Amino acid sequence: MTYIDIEHPDHFNGLPVHTWAASGARPAADTVAWRLETDYDEQTEFAVLWQRFLDSVDTAQVRALLIGPWWDGDYSSFEPVRDLLVAHADRFPALRGLFLADVVGEECEVSWLQMCDVTPVLEALPWLEEFTVRGCGQEGLALRPVRHTALKTLRFESGGLPGDLVRAVTASELPALERLDLWFGSSWYGGDATLADLGPVLSGGTFPRLRHLGLQNSEIQDEIAAAVAAAPVVAQLETLALSMGTLSDTGGEALLNGQPLNHLSTLDLRHHYLTGPVLERIRAACAPAVVEGGEAEEDYADPDDEPERYVAVSE
Repeated sequence: MTYIDIEHPDHFNGLPVHTWAASGARPAADTVAWRLETDYDEQTEFAVLWQRFLDSVDTAQVRALLIGPWWDGDYSSFEPVRDLLVAHADRFPALRGLFLADVVGEECEVSWLQMCDVTPVLEALPWLEEFTVRGCGQEGLALRPVRHTALKTLRFESGGLPGDLVRAVTASELPALERLDLWFGSSWYGGDATLADLGPVLSGGTFPRLRHLGLQNSEIQDEIAAAVAAAPVVAQLETLALSMGTLSDTGGEALLNGQPLNHLSTLDLRHHYLTGPVLERIRAACAPAVVEGGEAEEDYADPDDEPERYVAVSE
């Protein structure tokens, strides 16, 4: 199930998103983030679309790229698209932002996206600064530990993030990393990461330049909140996101009893199961930090009538 609307970004890597088309006027190559997607009606193979893009745009000037739906009939693996990106990496010396699988629910559910090992992309683009990947673990999403000295933003949006991938992230050498977002998702869709997998990040020694941490969309959001409440990494953060998951008063009390969070500019708790009084206490304790989060997903003031809790994005 998906309880939030995943939408196509209108900006990426600081640039307005422009969908490439075979005809019509085109903006200068370095002024937009280019989005490539197959046309369902035309059923053009992505390899053909890709070659047309290479032939029509000065790719040496392209600064940001988003890959939308890549299949031309039935859903297919992302691996051939990955291989095209790797094979032509030298055509994109200015590329700084890359979004793999910019796909919304009307096009394909996140759990149906047939992803692959994305490590070769990072290895082929050592100058990349922002990397976003959407997809679930049960459909092949994988990463191996890498050393990448330029990457500043890493984001995995998933309805089921594999523990192996989380461990690969925390084992990677990313000395420039400033922003990390992980959507853990549901065990029904391959999300088997544990709190122990986050140990290297929470210790604060893994990514010395980290200023934003998002540990989101988790079925163990209370346990994550309790760990964050005592985690050394929090002292170096400017923003923290514990949103989209099953955060309840248990996790909220852990935050209240833990280290101060009022040095943050923002604490994101949107999509939560906190009762009103606990949320207001968190707001007061974190001031002047902005605490984002409205009413709970369910009202369960009566502890004997607690509803089942869900992450915001799973299927």
